Amino acid sequence: MYDFGKITLKEIITISFTLFAVIDMLGSVPVLISLKAKMGGKINSIQATLASGALMILFLFIGRQFLNVLGLDVKSFAVAGSIVIFILGLEMVLGLEFFKPDQDSKSGNIVPIAFPLIAGSGTLTTIMSLKANYEDINIFFGILVNCMVIFLVLGSLKWIEKALGPNGLLVVRKFFGVILIAIAVKIFGTNIVKFGL
Repeated sequence: MYDFGKITLKEIITISFTLFAVIDMLGSVPVLISLKAKMGGKINSIQATLASGALMILFLFIGRQFLNVLGLDVKSFAVAGSIVIFILGLEMVLGLEFFKPDQDSKSGNIVPIAFPLIAGSGTLTTIMSLKANYEDINIFFGILVNCMVIFLVLGSLKWIEKALGPNGLLVVRKFFGVILIAIAVKIFGTNIVKFGL
């Protein structure tokens, strides 16, 4: 299935940095801390990492075909993901609560953490776009590198939360809430115009 002769460190590094920028785990820290509080104070970093990694690998190989079977396209997928991201941003900025607290953290580790926060429409679309220029095996290793980063960040949330403190966390939370809303609006605007509405 894989052609291991096509593995190149340069491609893996380029892909890894591209995905790192799109996933933006460090920028998502305030959102993750907020969601952690809603989920009984715990995020299962292994489950969230495996779920997001599985989604990225799935989309690497059968993403476009999967959406076609459902009668969807990448644009529809991106618009749906942007709406969830927009709601998360509103929660952070306005202090509202759309996603109700979930004491059973299992579902929260999948939605909205694994999707759309980590393996969102932007990440999955980027993976499919990378296929045009890079070998699948190198993209696969790039995804694995980012899964390690995801696991480390999720596992360090308690330490990051202590380092920021309550006031620092509030400021950062509102700031990144605005950033999240802006990203959602950009994704929504870019893709909705392609529907010809």
